[in-house]
Amino acid sequence: MESFQWLSDLFTTTDSVAHITLLYAIVIAIGVYLGKIKFFGVSLGVTFVLFAGILAGHISFTAPTPILTFVQDFGLILFVFMIGLQVGPGFFESFGTQGIKLNAMAATAILLNILVMFGCYYIFFDTNNTNNLPMMVGTLYGAVTNTPGLGAANEALSTVFGGNAPQIASAYACAYPLGVLGIIGAIILVRYICKVKLDNEEKDLEALDETNANKKPYKMHLEVTNKYLEGKTLLQVHDFLNRDFVVSRLVHEGELFIPNRDTIFHLGDQMLIVCAEADQEAITAFIGPKLDIDFEQQDQPMVSKRIVITNPKVNGKTLASLHFSSVHGVNVTRVTRHGMDIFASPTLPLQVGDRIMVVGPEDAVDNVAGKMGNSIRRLDAPNIATIFVGIFIGLIFGMFPVAIPGMPVPVKLGLAGGPLIIAILIGRYGYKIHLVTYTTTSANMMLREIGLVLFLASVGIKAGAGFFETVVQGDGLLYVLTGFLITIIPILIVGPLARWKFGFNYFTLAGMIAGTYTDPPALAYANSICSKEAPALGYSTVYPLAMFLRIFTAQIVVLFFCG
Repeated sequence: MESFQWLSDLFTTTDSVAHITLLYAIVIAIGVYLGKIKFFGVSLGVTFVLFAGILAGHISFTAPTPILTFVQDFGLILFVFMIGLQVGPGFFESFGTQGIKLNAMAATAILLNILVMFGCYYIFFDTNNTNNLPMMVGTLYGAVTNTPGLGAANEALSTVFGGNAPQIASAYACAYPLGVLGIIGAIILVRYICKVKLDNEEKDLEALDETNANKKPYKMHLEVTNKYLEGKTLLQVHDFLNRDFVVSRLVHEGELFIPNRDTIFHLGDQMLIVCAEADQEAITAFIGPKLDIDFEQQDQPMVSKRIVITNPKVNGKTLASLHFSSVHGVNVTRVTRHGMDIFASPTLPLQVGDRIMVVGPEDAVDNVAGKMGNSIRRLDAPNIATIFVGIFIGLIFGMFPVAIPGMPVPVKLGLAGGPLIIAILIGRYGYKIHLVTYTTTSANMMLREIGLVLFLASVGIKAGAGFFETVVQGDGLLYVLTGFLITIIPILIVGPLARWKFGFNYFTLAGMIAGTYTDPPALAYANSICSKEAPALGYSTVYPLAMFLRIFTAQIVVLFFCG
């Protein structure tokens, strides 16, 4: 048996690197595989790592607490930072006309979650027990299926209680499974409360798609027939018309060439124009009628090429500042960012990862491609410096104390809030300080998931020792019940309100609810009943603010009420 002593030591010597690594490998692998199993058609995903960790902790398969705490906090920082970097570019743009209303409804639901939690606390629990309120905070974040909020609350509790902080992951684990099912069930209930017919909602989306089509880039061939334009330059015409458009090709007396701002218009000139579809009637009325021809199909020395911006020096520069037409003899007709076509406005700042459509002579287009980078392989290289510079700044920002009268300790954004806010700002404005923030979706997801499973495994292992006593002998069933109430009551209030007050499409509403609860299974359900992108749009519109508020309010509730 002595020959197998090394194997026994591997599992029992808790402070060895090999044991700790083995512990995390087993917990995470088992959790991920079990998370793929569906219950009532819904899987818990990587969150099952938490339950695997709880089981490991319960059987004393553990590691030193300082190690668990370090891995937990590092995983949380990596997780929230990569979320912030992902949502940053669209965070402020999400507050459009409809976006403000959707985010207002999301913020209302988040506030109601907290109010329902306090209501359940005063109704069901002994308020003299200082341990009950922190456990209800854990229940809250299990009910709304928000793991970063759990991390923020854990961190704030360690600030208030030190090493004696309650293990709120137990309450989180009790509420989480029914929380996932409750969100989907409440979305279905809203459908019947509001008497929604899915076919009618689909038809409304189709009508909306036709309206929104006017905002997409539009291409047309025109002939100059307005006598006023004779002898005028392209810049003069552009300024007078006060509409954004790009003349990518022009035919004058049978010769095809790329115009620039100084090109002079003449009667009878023919041109290929790209503009916003909403502007096409005004531009046609001013310049001349449409032609039933296509310059791109003619045998001519012009090419159209989609170029990927990978040169960091281009990051943040506007189209106008790059002088594509005047210096390089080409025109940029549209920009694609995150899969969306954007009109090539002169004031549009370009970012690494953008794809631009360039039209011009082949040698000029190739020259521009070289200057823009156009190297897909370069995009695959991770910008590690940006990530760790952001984490460095985020930690300093998060640890900055703000003293508030009456508070037991100064308020801090903490390890979750600080990196999240800095990541959002870097994701949106990083180019202004020459930070390349582009990360491939797969790379972002990989880092994010690694951070999440490290966090969940650590929390589960630490909570495992007392978990079953909490569930069987303690208030486990109450956590399940109150978690269910925290989940569904806000949805049943906000859902009908958003429908009746603002008239939101049901599919957009379902996506908004899923985004408010940061719950991918609920989004998957919404997508399964809709053929359009409305659920994903509602989800992505509120997700950045919802994630920020979940993390921020977790710390506020703990610091103000649990101290």
